[in-house]
Amino acid sequence: MKIKKVVVGELYTNCYILENIDKCLIIDPGDEFDKIKTIIDKEVMGVLITHRHFDHIGALDDVLKYYDVNVYDKANLNEGLNNIDCFSFIVNYNPGHTLDSISFIFNDIMFSGDFIFKDSIGRYDLGGDFELMKLSIKNILNSNINYIIYPGHGNKTYLDNERNMLESYIK
Repeated sequence: MKIKKVVVGELYTNCYILENIDKCLIIDPGDEFDKIKTIIDKEVMGVLITHRHFDHIGALDDVLKYYDVNVYDKANLNEGLNNIDCFSFIVNYNPGHTLDSISFIFNDIMFSGDFIFKDSIGRYDLGGDFELMKLSIKNILNSNINYIIYPGHGNKTYLDNERNMLESYIK
């Protein structure tokens, strides 16, 4: 699989294009559809949404009009293993930043939305809940996989690099 990243909108949201051979998924089309469209050169199979804050779905209507594909988010994905065409992935519910926050895990790669960033976690005062965030953090810390984390903003990181920071929130 190949990952393309385009930073969009006034909050510098990461939109990812995940490619597998001749097909792709769009993750969090936050804004600037024309900018997103320029890096897509595969058949789009769907759109994955980590949560429904405006900066992660701002270009969603344009994407759907142009590509005529389905949207996948907490409302229609079960926690655990899911499949869309040639893509198999695990959905991890991780409420806290918002009540509908989820992450998408493809092997050792996690698209975390605004759950985990490099050196930080997502805010929980904009429709989220700190107690739920702590439970989500405890859940991910139980993993023994050193996920490569692709966050909703900023640079990628690794779960093992973030463990001390994450543990500080649940002590």
